[in-house]
Amino acid sequence: MSDKHDHPGESGGNISGSDGQSAFVLTDMAQTPLPVLIAVPHAGRDYPEQLLAKMRHRDQVPLRLEDRYVDLIGRTVAQQTGAALLVAHAPRAMIDLNRATDDMDWSMVSGGAREEARHSLANRRSRSGLGLVPRRLAGIGEIWSGPIERAELDSRIADIHQPYHATLGRSLDLIRDRWGAALLIDLHSMPPLRPRHPGERTAEFVVGDRFGASCDPEIVATALDYFGQHGRLVAHNRPYAGGYVLDRHALPARGIHAIQIEICRSSYLDSHLNEPSVRMNGVARLVAGLVSQLAGQIAEVGRGSAIPLAAE
Repeated sequence: MSDKHDHPGESGGNISGSDGQSAFVLTDMAQTPLPVLIAVPHAGRDYPEQLLAKMRHRDQVPLRLEDRYVDLIGRTVAQQTGAALLVAHAPRAMIDLNRATDDMDWSMVSGGAREEARHSLANRRSRSGLGLVPRRLAGIGEIWSGPIERAELDSRIADIHQPYHATLGRSLDLIRDRWGAALLIDLHSMPPLRPRHPGERTAEFVVGDRFGASCDPEIVATALDYFGQHGRLVAHNRPYAGGYVLDRHALPARGIHAIQIEICRSSYLDSHLNEPSVRMNGVARLVAGLVSQLAGQIAEVGRGSAIPLAAE
């Protein structure tokens, strides 16, 4: 289960057991005309056979864990707008790039954790089954047939997680230094939200800003208004406010702003939420329009900041 990639850009990291497949690809930063970077951390589909061999229900788990084909939307948006694009090819089943390295259910690791990590409060989300390495899924149960070796976990962190975040951080710094401000759009997809009462229409998009901590509120307001003006139901921070990516990389006081955008999979996939539908191009055009609008706004933020441009 693997995709071949021929998109130009900087490749980084390594997926062990995949014959040298890069863990992620970043578009050529020198060609970026906008102060915006789109990151897609959960759509990776390069599954080494040795990973699949340890996976129970291998026909169901990838479909449930992936932000299914949302990278195709990201690529189209980047092509239409010129925004920079960072796409992870390593699958979320192998390592979740939106989790901290100590957000781990250490009971699934052969050899366990360091003593200080074992009792960390940072691994609360892993207890639900979706930590740094996902362990279980509702309706499916345990994902893996056995524990993961500590050396294998360390390798995934060193070869995938660390270089991905180093590249993301460096890229945002480059954009900020050039424009005075940078905007990260962490692009995800979500299963259809459950209505709270019969007949309720649920949101197609969720914009997360860590409850105001990761982005200028005027930028967030623009995003929310944009979806509303285009007749799309949108929610703010609930049920998805953003995760580790925003916590680690957003620094509004230093000119680096970040939002997470969740797109309902029923908006662009078929009825089985498996393959792209004819609606995908329309969703990509919609998001591209938003990116263009936010790019102008973040450029204005940069012009008004005290951070000098690299050309000055």
